[in-house]
Formats: sequence, C-alpha cells, structure tokens
Amino acid sequence: MASPDDLTGDHGSLYAARKGVYPKKVNGPFRRFKWAIMAVTLAIYYATPWIRWDRGPHAPDQAVLVDLANRRFYMFQIEIWPHEFYYVAGLLIMAGIGLFLVTSAVGRAWCGYACPQTVWTDLFQHVDRLVDGDRNAQIRLANGPWTVGKVAKRALKYAIYLTVAFWTGGAWIMYFADAPMLTQDFWAGQAAPVAYATVAILTATTFVLGGFLREQVCIYMCPWPRIQTAMMDEKSLLVTYKDWRGEPRGSVKKAQAHPGAFGDCVDCNQCVAVCPTGIDIREGPQIGCITCALCIDACDGVMAQVGRPRGLIDYCTLDDAAIEKARGTAPPIRKTLLRPRTLIYFGIWAAIGLAMLFTLGQRTRLDLAVQHDRSPLYIQLSDGSIRNNYTLKLRNMELRPREVEINVNGLAGAQLWTQAGSRETARQSLRLSLAPDSVTPVKLFVAAPGKGPARQDFTIAVRGLDDDPRGDSDTIQFDRPETGQ
Repeated sequence: MASPDDLTGDHGSLYAARKGVYPKKVNGPFRRFKWAIMAVTLAIYYATPWIRWDRGPHAPDQAVLVDLANRRFYMFQIEIWPHEFYYVAGLLIMAGIGLFLVTSAVGRAWCGYACPQTVWTDLFQHVDRLVDGDRNAQIRLANGPWTVGKVAKRALKYAIYLTVAFWTGGAWIMYFADAPMLTQDFWAGQAAPVAYATVAILTATTFVLGGFLREQVCIYMCPWPRIQTAMMDEKSLLVTYKDWRGEPRGSVKKAQAHPGAFGDCVDCNQCVAVCPTGIDIREGPQIGCITCALCIDACDGVMAQVGRPRGLIDYCTLDDAAIEKARGTAPPIRKTLLRPRTLIYFGIWAAIGLAMLFTLGQRTRLDLAVQHDRSPLYIQLSDGSIRNNYTLKLRNMELRPREVEINVNGLAGAQLWTQAGSRETARQSLRLSLAPDSVTPVKLFVAAPGKGPARQDFTIAVRGLDDDPRGDSDTIQFDRPETGQ
C-alpha cells in the first residue's frame, strides 16, 4: 500500500508550483490582429461613456447609460424601460449563441482575442516588456536578487498596473451615471459610496487577475474551456501542430547531416516562448490553448529563416489534418461556417435579432396598465347607476409631452371622470396631458347603468392625439350587485 509520502512527493503537496510565464515578443499577422482587437475593445470600453447623444430636453444626453435611479437603459436612439427588459435578455441570449457560433467555427477565438481577461493580460504583458525588457530579461530579473534597480522596476511596473486597473474600474461606473458629472463628483469626494466601493473592487480584481493570475484564470477559473468542447467538432478550425510533418524533431545541423531523418521542427521552442499561457502546442490540443495563434507567427518566422514551408503550426480542422497527414499536402481551408451546426446557430441568432428589431419597430410609445380597486368593489349612485373605481398607470415613453384620449369599449352607457372632476363633468371619453418620459397614475371612475350582468368584461383604451395615434388597451371587469341583473 502506498504511503502518503509516495502520493504527495517530496514537497508534501498534490499541487505543482506555478511556473512563471514570460511571453516573448513576436511579430506577424496574428500579433497585429491582436493589437488591432485590443486597441478597438479598449477604446470602446473607455470612450463609450463620453459619447454624447441628443435626445431632447427631457432625457440624458449620454449615448450609452444604465440609469438605475430612473430605471432606464439608453443605447443611442433606443430607450429600454423596466417592463421591456426582455430586450436585454434577448441581447444576452444572442451573445451566448454568438459564442457558440464562433466556437464551433474557429474554436476559442473569443478567448484568444476579445475576452476581457485576454485583453487586459495582453496589455499588462506589454507593460512588462516596456519596463523589464523581453522574455530573457524578465526571467533574469525574476530570478535575480533584490537590488535597488529591481525594486525600482517593480515599483514602476506595479504603479502602471494600478493606474490601468484604476481607470478600468473608473470607466465602469461611468456607464451608470452622467460621465462628466460623476467624474467631477468623484474627485471632489461627493460621489455615492457605492461608486467608490465599485471602483475599489474592480481596481483590485483587474490588478490581481491581469497582473498576476493571468493564465491561471483561463486554465483553472474560467468554465468556458470546459464548455467549449461541446461546441466543436471535426470541422472546427483549431491551432494545430502538424506532428506528421514536424516529427522527429532535430536541429538544422542534424537535419543537414542526416537528410530525411528529421522533420521540419527544429526544436527551437519559439512556439512555447511566445505562448501567453506557457503551453507547448506540440503536445496536442489542451485546455491551456486559447488559440491566439501567436505560435503560428513564431513558427512561420523560424520556417522562413531555415528555408522550410510555413504552416508547421497553423489553423486547421481535424478533417483537413487527416487529409494532409494521409496525402502529405494541405487541402484548402474548408468553408467551416456552411455546415448544419453553424447554420443552426446562425439561424437561431438571426431569428432572435430580427424578432427584436421587429418588435422595436412596432412597439408603441404609449402604454396602459389598469387595476380594479377592490375596496369597495362597486358603489351604487343616487340615480341607480353603478360606479367602479380603477387606477390607471399611463406610461409616456416619448421624450415629449403628449395629449391622449381615454375611452371604454364594450360597456354600454358608460361615463368617465377622474378624481380631479365630478359626476357632473363625466363624459364618454377623457383627454389628459402626460409628462414626457414618465408614468402618470390616474384615478378613473366609471359609471354604467345598474341593469346588467354582475360581472362584465370591457376594455379601457388610450390613444395619442398627435401624429402617432397608436396606443394601448387593457381588458378589465365591471362589477354590479347580483340583484342588478
């Protein structure tokens, strides 16, 4: 029977110590693409709260704003009210299905290029190179003694980390209030406590996750690498080391001394040196690979130097890999999007998007909700008619005041008046003025002849009296005493 020491090893632990990852600088098309994605995503994140959008005098002019105080979500011309939260849910569903579509087509492209953890980790790794130098200099500095120079470099690097992390947290709260005003209040110490708490939490998490944990988040903390395997098949594009072409490995000198005895891989380890998660792609598919394709840039550069064809490491499907292994020649990249799985994902994604656009175009900006007052259920008036009381909530979602008309359908002889009027002012319809971008409660009294069914359904409707006559209606019940039939 094995002893505990046999199971844990010399260090008495079941866990291997983390090895530092110091990615080497690399140039190539995929590195330039990552630069472009990082620049675009960071610019969108930091700049969006400062974009202005004129909605008139009755609404905020921030283009993208989650207005929690007034329960609104603004995105340029679109305004989402709390009862329309299904639009936000639809966007989240589209984002999820979009991830399925991208993963089934090109593997972990989201992880490799646009994931926030990837973007900020990549940014911090560039800070490392700026302060400490490239890979070899970083390794020497990490393994060297603590000198004044090392302390100064660490202090400068962590100060840059902290600055980036602080602005990351600061940009986030700008989405929830007017950015210029909140910035002024923040630095004056007059912002809400939750703003300072949010910035502190996001600063700490960005500093730790992007500055120190880095690849451990992708490998151990993130659930997506585990889920993505269900989204991929043999036709998904993956970063692949073509072992049938590269093995057995050997240096250029060995290959020249023994022609035909070695593959194209010269065992330079450049693919490992540039990897932001520190894996060896030559060991096959693994959870640490985020398909950023920097190893392709590194390998293609080495192949060009030694006069061998590019593509030893390349984007490749399992089907194409099998064909190339069997024939010795690489087939053209298949159209990975035009297959049942991706077409189904795209169809669902497009259907949700089109449905949301259709409902956005068709939705009325005048909404009505009616509630029957139950105490008392009804009142018998002196002339024998019956009065029911209702509470109306009229929602004007336009950024302008509106004149509207309220009327009833399906209740013969009905007369209406509000709490501000009286029975003498009752009419068959009412006109009201609604404030812009607001919900107006109205106490409505409805009187109808006493003779009739004890419970009768009818409709209260509201319509605009301006250039948009569309409105809303609600079916409600009118109550009479049983003897009134």
